[in-house]
Amino acid sequence: MTLSVEQKELVQTTWLKVLPIADTAASLFYQRLFELDPDIGRLFRNTNMAAQRLKLLQMLSAAVKGLDAIDTLVPVLNTLGRNHVKYGVKDEHYATVGEALLWTLETGLGSVYTPKVADAWTATYGLIADVMRGAAREASAAQATH
Repeated sequence: MTLSVEQKELVQTTWLKVLPIADTAASLFYQRLFELDPDIGRLFRNTNMAAQRLKLLQMLSAAVKGLDAIDTLVPVLNTLGRNHVKYGVKDEHYATVGEALLWTLETGLGSVYTPKVADAWTATYGLIADVMRGAAREASAAQATH
């Protein structure tokens, strides 16, 4: 999956609008995520959520910035996908995370979240999730053979 220049620009410019409300957005994201799937919340029961929100924002910022250099972003996402296996993240969780992320962006951006922006973010998350899922599947398969 590739992104158009317009999609990259829409994601990057709207992300700049999220940054001033970043911690609130991250809180909304996790609140929505745990509403959508309480089992995911159990993965975070021993987690410092302030630190986790910061990690989420750093990862999203790196991913948004990395859209201009996909070849350097992919190895980072591969590592992230492999690490998420260790935390108990399952393949089906990616869809729920995407739903929570898009809801958060729509909520935080309000009228700025146009159909074109929604499509751009959907494509971006799809790209990120596909890479991470692929790495997670490889890590799971490797674990199963050991």
